[in-house]
Amino acid sequence: MKPPKIPADEAQRLETLRALKILDSAPEERFDRLTRMAKRMFGVPIALVSIIDSDRQWFKSAQGLDATETPRDLSFCGHAILGEGLFLIPDAIEDERFHDNPLVTEAPNIRFYAGCPLRVANGHKMGTLCLIDDKPRVMDEEDQQLLRDLAAMAEQEIAALQLATLDELTAISNRRGFISLAQHALAMCRRHRQSATLVFFDLDDFKPINDTFGHAEGDIALIAFANLLRASFRESDVFARVGGDEFVVLLTGTGEEYIQLVLKRFQRAVDQYNTEAARGYDLKYSAGYAIQKSDDSSDIETLMARADALQYEQKKEHKR
Repeated sequence: MKPPKIPADEAQRLETLRALKILDSAPEERFDRLTRMAKRMFGVPIALVSIIDSDRQWFKSAQGLDATETPRDLSFCGHAILGEGLFLIPDAIEDERFHDNPLVTEAPNIRFYAGCPLRVANGHKMGTLCLIDDKPRVMDEEDQQLLRDLAAMAEQEIAALQLATLDELTAISNRRGFISLAQHALAMCRRHRQSATLVFFDLDDFKPINDTFGHAEGDIALIAFANLLRASFRESDVFARVGGDEFVVLLTGTGEEYIQLVLKRFQRAVDQYNTEAARGYDLKYSAGYAIQKSDDSSDIETLMARADALQYEQKKEHKR
């Protein structure tokens, strides 16, 4: 057995995947409809929308398979995302890469595999739409094109998911995406009796950047600020751009001491960026945070309003 290689763009690919917030999400009819169509149209027992994570393949939609994920090093889809076109295995028993793979020698006894990579707007491949059979078979050109067409539909659904919940400029969550994720995070904190902290950031003197250097430079500043948030906070934290120059971060299971530490770390990262980038202006911001105890049933909008009010007080101090 030969495990799949790691793509050259793996770091950027995983960053894009994390931003999508699709992993471990609930089943969705838009994807289930496509796998049902694929299973029926090709007469195969299994059809999947498979997403390749760092160490596993996770199934956003699965028809004919009870498993929700398998190790990446066993996956056929891990091989499929390495190429540009369809990845076809007419008979896995006859292929040296797979003949002794446990997914071939044991259930689901894969013999035939056909996977079409699923790309997002920046070109990175998130996974595949794939077909699996326990009997060898060959796909003619017409069937191959049909699979490509279904994969294009899956890509459109992922793109719609991106547009609905991601900020197009910074590639982090937008307000809608943040509210959805944050509601789940707060509910989890209440179940586990943990506190949560929301930090509200507002860039200071952002309008002069646009006025003096142009809107393209303003976009660069917003992207840089989002990247600094991404680098400074934990992967488990939920962060978003919720307005033109407004950003939020929700941290779970943290207290006052940690918040102070992470805000100081973030300020050092911003200072370092300003020194190294030397773009003729400095990124500056005001920030306010609000801590919600585990027995507080306030919603995310209320928590945002509390943090925003404290941020506004800091902004007034900066103007004095």
